[in-house]
Amino acid sequence: MTKIMISHMNQIRQAVILAAGIGSRLKSFTENKPKALMPIADEAAIVHIIRHLVSQGIHDIAINIHHHAEQIRQILGNGSRFNANLYYSYEETLLDSGGGVRTAIDLLPDDDLIAVYNADIISEIDLHRLSSLCPHHGCALALVDNPKHNQDGDFSLNGQHIIQKTKPNYTFTGVSVWHKETLLTRPAQQEFSLVELIQDNINAKQCLGVRHQGYWFDIGRPHDLFKAKRFLRERYA
Repeated sequence: MTKIMISHMNQIRQAVILAAGIGSRLKSFTENKPKALMPIADEAAIVHIIRHLVSQGIHDIAINIHHHAEQIRQILGNGSRFNANLYYSYEETLLDSGGGVRTAIDLLPDDDLIAVYNADIISEIDLHRLSSLCPHHGCALALVDNPKHNQDGDFSLNGQHIIQKTKPNYTFTGVSVWHKETLLTRPAQQEFSLVELIQDNINAKQCLGVRHQGYWFDIGRPHDLFKAKRFLRERYA
């Protein structure tokens, strides 16, 4: 069995939020506004994410932007009102999830661990739990039981190792922690999917997973956007 070397950093301190997407599944909702700015419980979705990151001690945050990029800059500013330092990675041409993360990390202070968070995910995922599992030269993914919109699933778990089976029973949440050196194996400004790097790490047995059992919404779908709105409205009422 391959021995996994776990990263033992004191604390994860930086993150990338992937906010460059067009949001085509939301159709008319994102025609004049980026998906990251969808209002939920009186705040933009990305603001909920930033506050969640800051609450876990993550203050240096790079955000990749493209669709209605200036709206995101104008609303978030430099991040000081959230007690965060925001860095913007503008993509003239979309670089996909992997290229977006790889290019954005060059804006962040040097550190070993990086959280990656899709801008359409509203959750309370424990990033320190993920970072405590992240292997050197690998990654750790937060997973949920397969939701209705993804019954075929993405991955399975063998202990804490992520594996692929004919009928996977978990879905990737869009939230992960990466050892920086793993991301640096690809060049910046190159289009590629983060799924490619995940697959490489699964093959190398350097990809671990955690089953998240708290709330989690993928607001890239209208039905889940409305569910998230109702849930957080009631939670903060």
